[in-house]
Amino acid sequence: MKRDFIEAIKHRRSYYSIDNNVKVSDKEIEKVVEDVVLHVPSAFNSQSSRLVLLLGDSHKKLWSIVKEELRKIVPAENFKATEDKIDYCFAAGHGTILFYEDTSVVKGLQDSFPSYAANFPVWSEHTSAMHQFAAWTALEDLGLGGSLQHYHPLIDAEVAKTWDIPAEWKLTAQLVFGNPLQEPGEKAFEPIEKRLKIYK
Repeated sequence: MKRDFIEAIKHRRSYYSIDNNVKVSDKEIEKVVEDVVLHVPSAFNSQSSRLVLLLGDSHKKLWSIVKEELRKIVPAENFKATEDKIDYCFAAGHGTILFYEDTSVVKGLQDSFPSYAANFPVWSEHTSAMHQFAAWTALEDLGLGGSLQHYHPLIDAEVAKTWDIPAEWKLTAQLVFGNPLQEPGEKAFEPIEKRLKIYK
């Protein structure tokens, strides 16, 4: 689609009804994720974000892990709704990006710049958020629909074991994506005057 930047931002939405029938190649998806990793900024050029792209069976495995971890804590009588959400909103998609922050990088910066030590974990979260937004918007611009999920820390241990994730990596979000099956609902906006001040 290749919209201009502002148009791409306007079109980025949460899509919960998706399937695996995408019209772009995995290579195109991989290239977008690679560009996000390389070019999204980070505090002190720390490059602390780590992304794990799960496609095919790995994508399905992730959502199987999520479902089984939820089964341990959701009452049996309520689990059908949870299972349906996992199966039809997430597992049915094409892929998932796991967003991590490398805490060893953050710790190194705290040691090197002690006067900013308290800020580096906050700035690390900012860095992760920028990667999430950039990936989400770029994938949407490829014609894919996605939604950002947060099943951590519930799934952390099993995911780390399954994909050999270093202990220093902290999971911050999961972006699931696929072919959108329906348009998202209308988005409501607060009055811009409440959210933006301009002085000349």
